[in-house]
Amino acid sequence: MTHAFWEQLKGFVSGTDHRPPPAGFIIDSPWLPGWSGVSILDYLASDQVWLECNLKAHEQFPEVMFLPGFWMEYGMCTEPSAFGCRCSFPDNEFPHPARLFRAADAIDDIEVPDVRTSGLLPLVMRRLACLEPRIRDMGHAIRFAASRGPLNIATFLMGTTEFLMAMKLEPARTHRLLAVITEFIGNWLSFQRECFPSIDGVLLLDDIVGLIGEDDFREFAHPHFTKLFSEQDVAVKFFHNDAPCAVSAPYYAQWGVNLYNPGVHSTTDEILEMTGEPVRILGTIPPLDVLAQGPPSRVRDAARELVSRHRESRRIMPSCAGGMPPGVSTENIQAFLSGVAAGRAFTRSRRP
Repeated sequence: MTHAFWEQLKGFVSGTDHRPPPAGFIIDSPWLPGWSGVSILDYLASDQVWLECNLKAHEQFPEVMFLPGFWMEYGMCTEPSAFGCRCSFPDNEFPHPARLFRAADAIDDIEVPDVRTSGLLPLVMRRLACLEPRIRDMGHAIRFAASRGPLNIATFLMGTTEFLMAMKLEPARTHRLLAVITEFIGNWLSFQRECFPSIDGVLLLDDIVGLIGEDDFREFAHPHFTKLFSEQDVAVKFFHNDAPCAVSAPYYAQWGVNLYNPGVHSTTDEILEMTGEPVRILGTIPPLDVLAQGPPSRVRDAARELVSRHRESRRIMPSCAGGMPPGVSTENIQAFLSGVAAGRAFTRSRRP
């Protein structure tokens, strides 16, 4: 992320920069390889291909704030690999980790991995360190430490159904599992910040908080996210959950979150109300039906409606719900930007 964009993002989340924020998108391996015309495996395996894909997006859309920016990741495999999950890397399909265990009693043997040496983590950090000088030469800097969240990682380790059942049948073991994972994530975020002093933001991604009821959320999720976000003394605390958020969203401000990327399960008005004033929103046109699969005219209309409908809100950074999905074309991104510009022109024309 450029210095100018970073300063604008900090001002946006703190409420001190009153300029309309730029359009922003979360981009990573689900979108970048296909858009760039390379295989997912080449994107993940080659330093040069990874860097060229990211630079291409920044150069083609210099007016867009891409988040977290130069995200070195191995799909969903990065954090589970540290615990010992076997990871599969097809040529042009999303990489995926195999579950580590199925029975809850295996939780008794779980230990906190060393983030400096375990799984794919040291490869992530070494590759990013090797490429950082070239990233800086292009006018950018590494701004975010990123990780999947504790419930998300737990489902990779034991399976989603098994984890949700363990919350009910093995609550003590579930608490232990989440405590171990939370300690690991805290260490992982801190290690990223140690390696790259330019980092002043964290991104946590966890959709499983949207799959549980409020009692389970308060018991098994709320304490761990509170701990993780409170331990990181950074300017931008960014959370992604594109599953339903009616249960969890009212707690984000308590965690310290100041930027949230939601899904499509609630309207923008509902999300603004549920999260409250301290939380800024990255969103929220539909990612698949509109941004990826809609004709450019529909994308333009959706972006224009988003901006013009919320013309008085300084809490919305125009984007799609969730991260940039596979298949979004250059033409549709340009249509989105055109719609944002049209919506802002409309807003200006309505001012007295």
